[in-house]
Amino acid sequence: MALEAHWHYPTDIRVGAGCLSFIAQACESLNITKALLVTDKQLASFPMVKQVQQLCENHQIDCDVFTQIAFDPTDENILLGAKTVNQDGINGIIALGGGASLDAGKAIALIAKQSLSFWNMEDVGDNWTHIQGDKVLPVIAVPTTAGTGSEVGRAAVITDLQDQYPRKRILFHPQLMPKRVLLDPLLTLSLPPHITAATGMDALSHLLEAYCAPSFHPMAEGIAIEGMKRIKHFLPIAFRQGDDIEARTQMLVASTMGATAFQRGLGAMHALAHTLGALYGKHHGLLNAILMPYVLKFNQAVIENKLVNLAKYLAFEHPSVEGVMDWILALRNHLDIPHTLALIDIDLCDAKMIGQMAICDAAAQTNPIILSAEQYTALFTDAVEGRL
Repeated sequence: MALEAHWHYPTDIRVGAGCLSFIAQACESLNITKALLVTDKQLASFPMVKQVQQLCENHQIDCDVFTQIAFDPTDENILLGAKTVNQDGINGIIALGGGASLDAGKAIALIAKQSLSFWNMEDVGDNWTHIQGDKVLPVIAVPTTAGTGSEVGRAAVITDLQDQYPRKRILFHPQLMPKRVLLDPLLTLSLPPHITAATGMDALSHLLEAYCAPSFHPMAEGIAIEGMKRIKHFLPIAFRQGDDIEARTQMLVASTMGATAFQRGLGAMHALAHTLGALYGKHHGLLNAILMPYVLKFNQAVIENKLVNLAKYLAFEHPSVEGVMDWILALRNHLDIPHTLALIDIDLCDAKMIGQMAICDAAAQTNPIILSAEQYTALFTDAVEGRL
């Protein structure tokens, strides 16, 4: 059975093999006459970029390509993109790629027409209320990985290069939610297994942290546990059989569910992963995958009942905290995820500073336990040395 759908929650989402063909229709529905296609340099050489340009051209829509994006997009990248928007008369963004491209496209759409300085739009306090929402350019998001879920997020994670140390910060506004999303599994078939694994575990980290967050949001909680059920079944298939259309579709959906659910909050996995990603340039999903069991162990005292209920929902043989932990460890092993941060060349040299940086991350505020800098340092040390 072909998996095809057109959903209107949390935004307008088309799902199904070949739905990229709706890109020009999406532009027309948003009155986009000149689009900036934001993608990374590697993806720019793939046929899908030419396909988007051709589909737009067939409908008399101009489509320029912007590829000046780092592995983790920086404030400098975004300012350059905004300059391009204003110089070339761009009135809409097509963000095509993984989380970096989607976040970069959204950030460019946010800042291009604002009078505020860049980091006055950071997600701190009531900053977002000073942003002119009617000036945020419309974004069409087309993910090519199943992990970040940025296609249904109201925020963009950008690296600040002006600070003493590189640091990931979050830009936020309700109007930053992409207006149209195309989930086309055909665009993910070429993902190599290690990227499928890391991005899939990133989706799991969003679902799991959202489920464990202390906020009251039953709708997000329900989405989180159903998303984890899909990850449990379909991530191993997508990893082993990359051409399985159903598994690829379900993983895109699970990724979207993860970012929908984390309106409820994230936690220490992301507080540390954001910090380590900025400092060491490691893949965000891989960092979350490695950190996952250590964070669960740290939080266990206050999430035990939640994990038991999750184990029951996922039909584990042993519905217990240990059952959830065993599943995560077995899944990581199956996906060839390293067990420690040391195995990806992260050591303890900056342990104290990492703890101090992690407590400043927005995700730290919704961890089930509010951790101190010293506790983040201890958690990081456990993940480096492999102590569970």
